[in-house]
Amino acid sequence: MAFEDVKITTPSEETYKKLEHDLCNLSGKVPLHERFRALFTLKALADNVSVDIIGRAFADDSALLKHELAYVLGQMKNPHAHGVLKRVLGTMDEDPMVRHEAAEALGAIGHLESLPILEEYLKDGSDIVSQTCELAIEKIKYDHRKEKEALPESAYSSIDPAPPTADEESTEQLRTIYLDQKLPLFERYRAMFALRNQCTTESVLALAEGFDDPSALFRHEIAYVFGQMQHPAAVPSLVKVLSKLDEANMVRHEAAEALGSIATPEVYPILEKFRDDKERVVRESCVVALDMYEYENSAELQYADGLSK
Repeated sequence: MAFEDVKITTPSEETYKKLEHDLCNLSGKVPLHERFRALFTLKALADNVSVDIIGRAFADDSALLKHELAYVLGQMKNPHAHGVLKRVLGTMDEDPMVRHEAAEALGAIGHLESLPILEEYLKDGSDIVSQTCELAIEKIKYDHRKEKEALPESAYSSIDPAPPTADEESTEQLRTIYLDQKLPLFERYRAMFALRNQCTTESVLALAEGFDDPSALFRHEIAYVFGQMQHPAAVPSLVKVLSKLDEANMVRHEAAEALGSIATPEVYPILEKFRDDKERVVRESCVVALDMYEYENSAELQYADGLSK
């Protein structure tokens, strides 16, 4: 997601109740995009109360919402979320997209105590879950290295599944690593995020080549990165991915949200077209993406309203 963090003051108990009411849709009448706004307000708080509220929202039946809940818990980097994330990862009948995000969130929080449970799912029946666990394990081990690399500054505030490569390599050098399916996934992800940080037309075109990769997890991460970059050169490849009806839902959903974040004029009719897609996660992603589109083209300073005491 490319929403800005919300600058807020310490909330009151009533504010927490309102956020829980909206996020958990206690009335049954809260539109999805408003629930996402409540979620990103809770993300900015990052306290234990917010984690508990987000945890209760996993009772929902929307895989899109639940995967976003897990993502946010990882970005909050609050160890209080360990319990709910481990439970979600271990729920075998949960949508793999949600379980994947729970594993990635454990990697984002980065505690060594998460390694045993991540190792437990390295041979999971779902490739996207097992590959995510592989990445999360490498991310945690990287974070706990005694010798730290001097990483380049990034314009992006997200906690990523892998850090960008430390060496200043050319776009072509990074492209070679990024596309090499014989290399470890963690190394390829590092090249991916280095290409993101370049944020040039050349790096966008190099990243777009990765949509031919056999890993749905890899392809979905490309779309996520394009949403962060907000580079217009990514629009054609994202439209192609969203329009590909036999593509994995998690990839199409991420493409829709990336288009909403880029928010150039040609994006709106595409998102309108697919808001009635037969796949629920794609439909819902288009609804959220259209809200993002409106935000990106409005005078709003931040995605969610600030809170008062």
